Amino acid sequence: MTAPNAPSITLVARLAASAADARRGVVRLHPEVIDALGLRSWEAVTLTGARVTTALVAPADGPPGQATLDDVTLSNTGLTDGAPVVLAPARVEPARRITLTGSKLARASLTPETMRSALIGKVVTGGDAVSLLPQDVEPAPGLDAPTARQRVAGALGSAWTSELLTVAAVEPVGSVAVYPSTVVGWEGGAATGDPVPTAAPAAPRPTTPSTPAPAATATAPAVPAEPAVPIEDLVGNVEVARRLVEWLELSLDRPELLTSLGGSPRLGVLITGPEGVGKLTLARGVAAAVDARCVELAAPGVAAMEAGAAAQRVRDAVGQARTGGRTVLTVTDVDALLPAESPPPLATMVLDLLREAVHTPGVAVLATTSSPESVDPRLRAPDLVDREVGLALPDLRTRTELLRRLLSAVPLAADVDVKAVAERAPGFVVADLAAVRREAAVHAALRHRGEGEATITQQDLLDAVGSVRPLSMSSSDTLQTGGITLDQVGDMVEVKQALTESVLWPLQYPDSFARLGVAAPRGVLVYGPPGCGKTFLLRALAGTGQLNVLAVKGAELLDKYVGESERAVRELFRKAADAAPALVFLDEVDALAPRRGQSSDSGVADRVVAALLTELDGAEPLRDVIVVGATNRPELIDPALLRPGRLERLVYVPPPDAAARAEILRASSRNTPLADDVDLDELGAELDGYSAADCAAVLREAALTAMRESLDAAQVTAAHIAAARAAVPASLDPAQLAALQAYADRRAAP
Repeated sequence: MTAPNAPSITLVARLAASAADARRGVVRLHPEVIDALGLRSWEAVTLTGARVTTALVAPADGPPGQATLDDVTLSNTGLTDGAPVVLAPARVEPARRITLTGSKLARASLTPETMRSALIGKVVTGGDAVSLLPQDVEPAPGLDAPTARQRVAGALGSAWTSELLTVAAVEPVGSVAVYPSTVVGWEGGAATGDPVPTAAPAAPRPTTPSTPAPAATATAPAVPAEPAVPIEDLVGNVEVARRLVEWLELSLDRPELLTSLGGSPRLGVLITGPEGVGKLTLARGVAAAVDARCVELAAPGVAAMEAGAAAQRVRDAVGQARTGGRTVLTVTDVDALLPAESPPPLATMVLDLLREAVHTPGVAVLATTSSPESVDPRLRAPDLVDREVGLALPDLRTRTELLRRLLSAVPLAADVDVKAVAERAPGFVVADLAAVRREAAVHAALRHRGEGEATITQQDLLDAVGSVRPLSMSSSDTLQTGGITLDQVGDMVEVKQALTESVLWPLQYPDSFARLGVAAPRGVLVYGPPGCGKTFLLRALAGTGQLNVLAVKGAELLDKYVGESERAVRELFRKAADAAPALVFLDEVDALAPRRGQSSDSGVADRVVAALLTELDGAEPLRDVIVVGATNRPELIDPALLRPGRLERLVYVPPPDAAARAEILRASSRNTPLADDVDLDELGAELDGYSAADCAAVLREAALTAMRESLDAAQVTAAHIAAARAAVPASLDPAQLAALQAYADRRAAP
């Protein structure tokens, strides 16, 4: 496993905090350590702890005495955070065969080809745990990471990012790398590249109408590997489940009654809701409640196939449903197979086959999607899927009950408060809460020293909540708060109080607004000179209220193609509704919503303003969503956006005064060693006209000045700060400050 005569080095193992390396099999080292080991980036290294494992090495900015390991690699070493680990260059052979074990869901859903495509480029050792996240940090030759992700996601659904497999055996023994030619398979099952038997085929099994002929293994739809959940246990979705059961009972058991009353016994239902909320679990549960088979068709997996194989897969699923008696055909994530924009040629055939299934006596069709606006409208035809039910995002009470049930069989410490954990998880669906349980188990296992019973503590659960990003917030337009709260924002007492009343109170105390009969504010405009902390304030506000934040700069939503900008606005607010309670932060909102009729962009800006107005106070009101805009040019914003019911509360963030500048300097120098001759109060008084960003820049330049004098400098002196002041001028424009103050005075005037 370790290369002969290879140098070795002992470092402190640290758990990686970066989500980019999570579960990737990567260890990050200081470049000098990599050179000392005689390695290059993305070569393999052997890690020896309680057991021996292998990972890919990558450079890091941390101290030379530290090795930063992702969670799976740290677990594979058998060590805890802070324990010593021995590293040495690894001798890696191309893997001829890898045998894996995994959960029932993984074994039932993942083909050997799918597993191989996800594992290409990874280095593994027998006994290792390995994730299904493709090795696209540094893609290996032959790896199509997007296709690999799509295949695994289509097979496992929302749980694919947290699914772990175990390497049961490798050939040859030792550290091996997965290549496109590697034979990958389940322990005791078939594998990629296995020879096809050439013996004469067995005689066909006799079939009857109640016993359909088995479809080919390559195209047969998967039967649910997990038992159906009773509808009484579908926390938060019991009423929707009962309604579906009533519809199914009428359609499957009493079709003649519907016909006699002038109705139709066919049943097609579109189940909508945020990703991970439990749409497929609901479909399985209601099918079991009416004693019907559930035949599943995973649309993302079918969409990833070639046209011929995809068509055959759909035919097999519909054929199995039509010949099996009482059956519920469930098409998951139907928008992948029937997209609204540019539907593939296969879409017409799929619609025809689904129509045949709906019109077959004893068959009902349930389709699920998290993006109903992205589904081909032909699916909602009156003779196809003409009904719709929606699953809501879990509220606090539902999240508490879900967590209580998820943790019912887990050993918990006495200090665990499930409700307090649920309060820290706004926007989390059941799949997110299950991920919280898994991450808390990892934290508890790493902490356990083998003495007494291992239990999950309150801190384990809170740390897990902080490390799990909700599925509804998985896009790249989320704002990271960094754990900042309003208590860490110096001065600005009036500004913080205004934002608390306008943003936090409507989300935290809705009963108070209802009791007094007033509507909560829909939005807030934060304006002030550049560099004075508007974005920092919003991050602190989100951290204080434990809110999900979607942040978009104004120009990012503008698109030259007709209709795309309006669609981006609708998609933004849909994501916010799915992640509620949420805050939509529109930075540089003056670029997104300028005064109408004054632009020369073919009306794009005017249509975006209209879309914003519609989302803010349209026919479908926002619930538990607050919109906050930020700008330093409030006079350029369309006045219609600032009237009551829209961005109705205007909060002025003034430039910092002497006391505020001193507080900013203290916060910025928290990690900077200052000499005794540095007086921050005096410095804050001298920096008249400097913004918050300017004050931080002065300290940063002072530290660089000290480094220029000597790279061994241990302190920043007053002389360094004086030199930095000369190099960093004040950026606040007196004319702009006067204009903003005049605007604030006009808005404050009765």
